[in-house]
Amino acid sequence: MIDVLVVDDDFYVARINAHYVSEVPGFRVAGIAHSAAPALAAVERGGIDLILLDQHLPNESGLSLTRRLRQLGHDIDVIMVTADRRPASVREAMRAGVLHYLVKPFTSQGLRSKLEAYAQVRGTIDDGTEMDQARIDRMLGSLRTPEAAHCLPKGYSERTAELISCIVTGAECQVSAQEVSEQARISRSTAQRYLKYLAETGTLEMTLRYGDSGRPEHMYSGG
Repeated sequence: MIDVLVVDDDFYVARINAHYVSEVPGFRVAGIAHSAAPALAAVERGGIDLILLDQHLPNESGLSLTRRLRQLGHDIDVIMVTADRRPASVREAMRAGVLHYLVKPFTSQGLRSKLEAYAQVRGTIDDGTEMDQARIDRMLGSLRTPEAAHCLPKGYSERTAELISCIVTGAECQVSAQEVSEQARISRSTAQRYLKYLAETGTLEMTLRYGDSGRPEHMYSGG
């Protein structure tokens, strides 16, 4: 089991990312932190294999925290999650030893592909078998996950998608687009559009409920 620390200053985003991680076989959420200090404290307590780390944190950036972890000798892998698309930022992350750089916004499938690639590499390294060049190439190649639709389409808001995901996954039973629109304070048509997309990407599950009128209603639950 790979234990993951989810670090994000946004409570909603942290909760959604933790939910995404918990859905991937072989991974377990070991903790959630919203700033650098508690994240470092969690690492120092032990039991953390991987950090899903936001770049923009209060008081200290994710990259700064990554460098500090290296200086302190913590053997922790890092997947950076950030909306920062600047080439210089990506280069800095690589130099700091970040294993993956996942651009926000992303879907559950986008994160899953990165986690599965990480698990494959970790398994290859941990089996203790001496590696020839071909095996090394295959291992490094697995980090380059296929291009996937893990970024939201144009016209979609990350915040709205995360809010809707949080409402649905946090519900005790299936919910309708009308119920989501009321809780999220958005129009029913907007709720339907986001729910349809999140269901198509596997983030949420959609089923049909038939009422007395005979017309089916789309119902949604956590994927």
